[in-house]
Amino acid sequence: MSEQSTDLRETVRQRYAAAALKVTATGNATEGGIGCCGPQPVEIDDNFGSTLYGADERDTLPAEAVAASLGCGNPTAVAALREGERVLDLGSGGGIDVLLSARRVGPTGKAYGLDMTEEMLALALANAEKAGATNVEFLKGAIEAIPLPADTVDVVISNCVINLSTDKSAVFAETFRVLRPGGRMGISDVVADDTLTPGQRAERGDYVGCIAGALSFAEYRQGLEAAGFADIEITPTHSVADGMHSAVVHATKPTGPGARDTVVTSSSTAPAAETGESCCGGSRPSNR
Repeated sequence: MSEQSTDLRETVRQRYAAAALKVTATGNATEGGIGCCGPQPVEIDDNFGSTLYGADERDTLPAEAVAASLGCGNPTAVAALREGERVLDLGSGGGIDVLLSARRVGPTGKAYGLDMTEEMLALALANAEKAGATNVEFLKGAIEAIPLPADTVDVVISNCVINLSTDKSAVFAETFRVLRPGGRMGISDVVADDTLTPGQRAERGDYVGCIAGALSFAEYRQGLEAAGFADIEITPTHSVADGMHSAVVHATKPTGPGARDTVVTSSSTAPAAETGESCCGGSRPSNR
């Protein structure tokens, strides 16, 4: 890993460690200037973080898990989890998506959370204990080197985290490795229009703020294809900056010999809907 990549990863780690400590101390991740998609102060409203989840979901969880929700989507809804499945959340933070996943997959399923930040892992473990969740497991590690065996999980979810990685090809390859044949990924992430250069993306926001490190639509598809994924769909949902979109990404790990080369792609660079404010400063669909 280059020195620049190491520095960026440490910056990301420090930002989320600070958010976890804010929740532990105050019960509010946004208090004191820690926002959902960047370090800048943001006003608390109903357009980011935990408010992207239904009240019925939030009410079943410890307050600290809800307060630590810093993402721009609801990946447990995106992935359409089913009873008995094994699910892995990349960049699980305070554990909101792991705990919701655990409820959806039921006692015969299991939900893993992976995070590199000690403070977030400690918060997630405390939240799991408060929730009485027995079918969850939190792992320390990087999403570029997932500490699970191959063919371990049915579904991989993530909420606006992959854009923060400095080695996205490794994330895609590791996600493919740990999924069982026929398994799927259902994530939320920030994606850039194909016309924007990396320099232009950086002009629209910083790396930790989920903007500068985002891939373009074409780059995202190419990265998933190179890892072996099929049935790739990248669907923009709302604008987060000029030419930058929050998007839902679906893909599957093929089954059978030779299936790795069978890839179907589908995406559009036009936002599907743009009403309401998003967590990163843009808009989000009113039905989210």
